Amino acid sequence: MNLFVFGLGFTARCFVARERARFGRVVATTRGTERTGEAPDGVTMRLFSPGEADPRIADDLAASDAVLVSIPPDDGGDPALVRYADALAAGPARWIGYLSTIGVYGDQGGAWIDEATPPAPTHQRTRDRVAVEEAWLDFGRRTGKAVQVFRLSGIYGPGRNPFVKLREGRSQRIVKAGQVFNRIHVADIAATLAASLDRPHPGAVYNVTDDEPAPPQDVTAHAAGLAGLPLPPEVDFESAPLSPMARSFYGENKRVRNARIKAELGVALAYPTYREGLAALKDEGAAAGP
Repeated sequence: MNLFVFGLGFTARCFVARERARFGRVVATTRGTERTGEAPDGVTMRLFSPGEADPRIADDLAASDAVLVSIPPDDGGDPALVRYADALAAGPARWIGYLSTIGVYGDQGGAWIDEATPPAPTHQRTRDRVAVEEAWLDFGRRTGKAVQVFRLSGIYGPGRNPFVKLREGRSQRIVKAGQVFNRIHVADIAATLAASLDRPHPGAVYNVTDDEPAPPQDVTAHAAGLAGLPLPPEVDFESAPLSPMARSFYGENKRVRNARIKAELGVALAYPTYREGLAALKDEGAAAGP
């Protein structure tokens, strides 16, 4: 089996590293020529940017049994689907995974939701995500390809976790009454994608998230205690120095269920809550970052 990856970011790299042995060949894209030399062992890199695309990509897709799409939408939709729909339709891919976000659900007032909850995006970036999700699912219906959408919650893992911010003095304990967020360890995303490869469900949408939505200040406090680091003071949300993007996340409050990945794919989360995830990162020495 050969794999093609559009966008070799944090999550896709973890998946490739975990599953490299199952693929005969892995090809992935980068947006800049200066980064093509950063490929993990055994991965062939191709340039794919708004202004330029490696002409070999079409041939790569013609030899790929699985395709993972891990790039954000642009003004024209999904760049991979817009440019390579015909190549993908004609190719042998028996599994296509699109990485999306639980942000498509918008604000649910703290209520529990699942995949049956209709999307209610509140920002243009999540409205774009909903449109691209539907474009991929429609592509699957029209071509018979097994397209699956994975809605990811807040991703953390080695080099990308609360320990890093605490050690760098960038952590804040922001408090907003009733606010919770779901999270997901990157290794559990990789495991979910691998399970889906083994059990494709054409047209499926999955929430890939942990078991326990939690207030962000509780996660920061737990990490500080594990690492023996000073606890940042509490900061009221209204007066917190946040970027517009960061502030927008606090405008959405929901508790996301993950029962479908367990029932349909047999996923058993290695890190069902932030407690197990942070304990593992500390024990692995990953807390200091890359």
